[in-house]
Amino acid sequence: MLKFELKKESTEDNKGAEQCRARLGSITTDHGVIDTPIFMPVGTVGSVKALSVEDLDHCKAKIILGNTYHLYLRPGMDVIEHMQGLHDFIRWKKPILTDSGGYQFFSLARLAKFSDEGVAFQSHIDGSRHVFSPEKAIDIQLTLGSDIMMSLDWCIGYPAGEKEVMEALNKTTRWANRGFDAWQEKGAVNNLFGIVQGGMFKSLRSLSADQLTEIDFPGFAIGGLSVGEPKALMYEMADHTLPLLPRHKPRYIMGVGTPEDLVELTRMGCDMFDCVMPTRNARNGQLFTSKGTLNIANAKYRLDKNPLDAECNCYTCTHYSRSYLRHLYKAREILSYRLNTIHNIYYYMDLMEKMRNAIAADRFFEFRQAFYVKRQNDPREGVSE
Repeated sequence: MLKFELKKESTEDNKGAEQCRARLGSITTDHGVIDTPIFMPVGTVGSVKALSVEDLDHCKAKIILGNTYHLYLRPGMDVIEHMQGLHDFIRWKKPILTDSGGYQFFSLARLAKFSDEGVAFQSHIDGSRHVFSPEKAIDIQLTLGSDIMMSLDWCIGYPAGEKEVMEALNKTTRWANRGFDAWQEKGAVNNLFGIVQGGMFKSLRSLSADQLTEIDFPGFAIGGLSVGEPKALMYEMADHTLPLLPRHKPRYIMGVGTPEDLVELTRMGCDMFDCVMPTRNARNGQLFTSKGTLNIANAKYRLDKNPLDAECNCYTCTHYSRSYLRHLYKAREILSYRLNTIHNIYYYMDLMEKMRNAIAADRFFEFRQAFYVKRQNDPREGVSE
């Protein structure tokens, strides 16, 4: 079972201008210890795209994310059960978190229909019809054997009116109670997190947090952010909601975000993050560096002998030049995806380690200032050059 140890909380206040609520902790699971704050690479269908588990080890990944919806449809629970769970199937020995599928029903809304019972949907693969109830989401995740499971929720997009958001919030709360009861009946193995919704309304975020924290989940997540809203509004909702979650349990913001997002949300007290950005951007030639985002397709790198980032110790940066990486990308060589993804995932994991070190030394604001000075951008906007 999950054990969360809160090791240190920041005491900085940035001369009264901003409060720092950054936290240093650790999450102990059956498959290992995770130091927080942490970023979780996304392995939707049991694979972090373009990477092997050995690559993930090199990148210092401690936990990865899989998706209940996608794994349920393919390869299917009969395969996972036969292979004795997702860990053995993909040969990953460290912790795994699985999302419940709520975000996929949001992103594939034309194929899904919500009701009090759950979500009826058509497979995006073959059009077959299925129903996810809160109880079924638990059963599937128990078959997957993930260390951290997520309660089924109704993710609402932006913009959305208060009435629509309230309906989604109410269903999310009812589903959370049903999922928790099902989890308890199954022996409360692994760990189940509740997901706070509430759209872009502070009062509804508060209401959702109040309702969910009455349930004794091992941890809590904030969903429904980074769904089309302005960056400043996303930060405002996160800053409002994070302090409402229990201090002694892990706090997870789902589906966020850029390096700037990780820095700002860590300052606000978030412990866990996931996002497809480092892997997706890698395949599109967008590479994260200490000085900002680099587009490897740019002609100025054609004869550049330098590594992507002189401050990076990843396999890509210690072996290959920008010139070669540009050549691979322009030629659409498969190796390009692997080398670019190694770098981006390593960069994210290294960024989290540097933030943990800064929190431990109570120098988070100093770290944050240096981070933005190198990138020459505005932390309020969170946009790299």
